[in-house]
Amino acid sequence: MGEMVLLGDEALALGAIDAGISSAYGYPGTPSSEIMEYLLKYSENNDDIFASWSSNEKTAYEEALGASFVGCRVLVTMKHVGLNVAADPFMNSALLDIKGGLVLAVADDPGMHSSQGEQDSRYFSAFARIMCFEPRNQQECYEMTREAFEVSERFHIPVMIRLVTRLAHSRAVVVPTPAREQNKMEKTDNTKGWMLLPALARKNWATLLEQQSDFEKYTTDTQYNPLTINEDFSDFGVITSGLGKNYYDEAKQELAVLPSHLHVSAYPVPVEKIRKLAEKVKKIVVIEEGCTFIEDYLRGYLPQPVEISGKQDGKVPLTGELNPDNIRKALGLSAKSGLKAEIELPGRPPQLCQGCPHADTYAALNEARESFDNSIVTSDIGCYSLGALPPYNAIETIICMGASIGTAKGAAEAGFKPVVSVIGDSTFLHSGITGLVDAVSCNTPMTVVILDNLTVAMTGGQKTIMPSSRLKTLVEGIGIEPDHIRTIIPLRKHHAENVDVFKSEMNYQGISVIIALRECIETARKHKKAGGAK
Repeated sequence: MGEMVLLGDEALALGAIDAGISSAYGYPGTPSSEIMEYLLKYSENNDDIFASWSSNEKTAYEEALGASFVGCRVLVTMKHVGLNVAADPFMNSALLDIKGGLVLAVADDPGMHSSQGEQDSRYFSAFARIMCFEPRNQQECYEMTREAFEVSERFHIPVMIRLVTRLAHSRAVVVPTPAREQNKMEKTDNTKGWMLLPALARKNWATLLEQQSDFEKYTTDTQYNPLTINEDFSDFGVITSGLGKNYYDEAKQELAVLPSHLHVSAYPVPVEKIRKLAEKVKKIVVIEEGCTFIEDYLRGYLPQPVEISGKQDGKVPLTGELNPDNIRKALGLSAKSGLKAEIELPGRPPQLCQGCPHADTYAALNEARESFDNSIVTSDIGCYSLGALPPYNAIETIICMGASIGTAKGAAEAGFKPVVSVIGDSTFLHSGITGLVDAVSCNTPMTVVILDNLTVAMTGGQKTIMPSSRLKTLVEGIGIEPDHIRTIIPLRKHHAENVDVFKSEMNYQGISVIIALRECIETARKHKKAGGAK
């Protein structure tokens, strides 16, 4: 293949294809969604790769482990907060004798463009004591993905690749190299390496600890952690990681003397190279996207006389994204005066689309709430979270995927009434089912509203893992009384009857479910357009 213009997400996906994966699993979440979308599109015309969305990140990771167990290379994708959901199998997988290469692609979101947190996935890789790659451009996304599979099979561990929003969603030229053949499917011959009974897990943990020196040797020797020493300049040296190097490369052109520089793209951090750098300078400036991961390591590795500068002392912003301007101060350069608008533009907060079914649902819910002196509405992560904003002001909690049901249960069992939980269809299938099982077991007096718009709307309209026609059957199977499983059509012409349904179930002294069923306005338009083109 010749040159290709790809998103960072797409370059990573192509790297996985050319690395010889047999399958890929994931759960949609910005900024990682395009990885799987690229693989899904590829798999439509290439039956040698199986690609699939999963019901949540935990199930995706477990499915990936199954492919690795039988010797196949497999990619699993998610966003940073999705790794919280997959943490159980992820952490345990570090103790397994990984057979087929297993690579976890995680997209972090510095600046919280579309996330409820700014956590740094590098801490998860260090917590699990596995290896991690952090590319700085699209070409490295491609190359490091291929390398990650080799490393996974060499050391028999899962390997993480960490992206950030600005890289995942920007395009650049990528030059692919010849693809590798897929592994032959063959079950592992070391099943004890896959059974984490305490006696076996202790041995596996000891083996993982013994491997740490091998991991550090790899990161010391790899081309992805280059060190350049300037023997004639000792005032300060620079350590960059990920996109930090791009911004540093732009700013360094204005420095009178180029300082010694270490760029880190492979973890664990290359301790020996850090020490070599520290021997040559009085101060080290750290430029990294996300948390103070490398900076914290330096404070533990280096002697006190070496000054560490970065996010901890305020020279580099502690939160949000890096950019060429906000690292200038750390390098001793004066700030550039940016262009300012002649007028102050008004804020443009996100809002529900015109005609969104959630708007009609919230309108009915809000009117029903007027019949009660007090009420609570908990909600969840999804585009329906915008119901917290004017003109709806309909929801009061947004915590994490699936938390709306558990939070409502706790409030109701504390004695508050009425309590309503609002959750999307995809989120319910992701992590709401178990919360509803808990509520059914106690017959908690609360109402769960499942906003079924027939798609995963917030992340681009992906197909839900289960068709809407099965939701009612699923809820009934969990144990909800059929008389208290109500389906409404959120349209203005049904407003009065929908209000009555809400009032009725909010007055019920037990667990009830209301399914608000109507297709997302955006996917409905796409379907109509696609149908008209035939």
